[in-house]
Amino acid sequence: MQPVTDVPTASPIDRAWTQEAVRRLMADANRTADTHLRAVPLPRGWAVDLYLKDESTHPTGSLKHRLARSLFLYAICNGWIGPGTTVTEASSGSTAISEAHMARLLGLPFIAVMSKTTSPEKISLIESEGGVCHLVDDPAAVYDVARQLAEDHHGHYMDQFTYAERATDWRGNNNIAESIFEQMSLERHPIPEWVVVGAGTGGTSATIGRFARYRGIDSRLAVVDPEGSAFLRSFAGQGTGGRGSRIEGIGRPRVEPSFNPAIVDRMLGVPDAASIAAMRFLKRRTGIQAGASTGTNLYGALLLACEMRAAGRAGSIVTLVCDHAERYCETYECDDWLREHGLDLEPYERVLKQAWDDGVWTG
Repeated sequence: MQPVTDVPTASPIDRAWTQEAVRRLMADANRTADTHLRAVPLPRGWAVDLYLKDESTHPTGSLKHRLARSLFLYAICNGWIGPGTTVTEASSGSTAISEAHMARLLGLPFIAVMSKTTSPEKISLIESEGGVCHLVDDPAAVYDVARQLAEDHHGHYMDQFTYAERATDWRGNNNIAESIFEQMSLERHPIPEWVVVGAGTGGTSATIGRFARYRGIDSRLAVVDPEGSAFLRSFAGQGTGGRGSRIEGIGRPRVEPSFNPAIVDRMLGVPDAASIAAMRFLKRRTGIQAGASTGTNLYGALLLACEMRAAGRAGSIVTLVCDHAERYCETYECDDWLREHGLDLEPYERVLKQAWDDGVWTG
C-alpha cells in the first residue's frame, strides 16, 4: 500500500492573523451606519421623484469604501493576503483612498498607482491613510505598473477592475443595491423606474443589475459614461478602446473585466463640461457638494426624468453621490482649470436650469 503523501504549503497563511483581519474589517463595517438616501426637492407638481444615495458619507468619503472592504475580504479569504503583504492597486484615486484606509487597519503596506493628473487632494488623502502614491504619465499603464510593483515586493495586486464584480455579494449582504431598494420601500414610488450609475470598474452597475434580476425588481439600469471612456463605445459596437476620462472615478481607456453590458438597459454619453456643470448646479440648487462623477449621474438622471414627464409617466429615479467636491478644489471647482482644458459650462447650465425648473430637456 502506498503511503499517504503529505505536502504542506510552502508558506502557510497565519490562520489567527486571517481571523483577526476579517474581524477588523467587519468591525469597520459595524461602526459605519448605512449611507443616506436623500430626496431631492424638485419643483412642486412633478410626478417624478429624484433621490441621491449619498455615498460620500462613508468614513473614506466615497462609494469606493464598500468596494475596498469587499476586495480585502475577498483577497484575505482566498489566501492572497497575509501578515505583512504589500498591497498594490491601480486607481484613479478614490478606491486607493479607501484601500489605504483598510490596509492601515490591518497594518499592511499599500502602494497606489495612479495617473499624474489625479487631483492633489486625493493624493494627500491616500498619504494621510499611510499609503504611498506611484504616479505614471500614461493612465493606461497603471495596470501593468501596479502588477509589477506587487511582484517586486512579493505582494498582492488587488486589481479592482477584475474583481469588483465578484468580490461583492450581489445577492444581498447589505450591498448598495439592497440598501437602495430597502430605503425606497416607503416612498411614493418605491420601485424606481431607473437607477442611474457611472462605470469605473463596472462593479456597481453589475451589483445593481444582478440584484434587481435576482429579486424580481422591475427597475431599469442606466449607465452614464463620460467623454473618452471605452464603455459606451463598446456598448454601441464601436470598439473597445478609448483615451480615458477626465471625470475621475468613472470612464476607462479599456472595457474592464468587471463591466457587464448584458444587464445594462441603457447607456448615455455625457460631455465632460455637462458633468462639471451639473456638479456645480447641484451645489447651487441643493447645497449638496459633490464631485464631477456625481454630476455625470445627475445629468443623466434629469434627462430621464424629463423623458418620463414628456411621456406622462410617474415614478422615481435613484442615482448616487459618489464623493465630495472638496477632492477637486484645484480641478473641477477651479475656473482657471476649466479654461485651461477648454471646458465651457454655460450651454449645459442652460439645459440643466430648464430641465430642473420646467421639466423640459433641451440638450
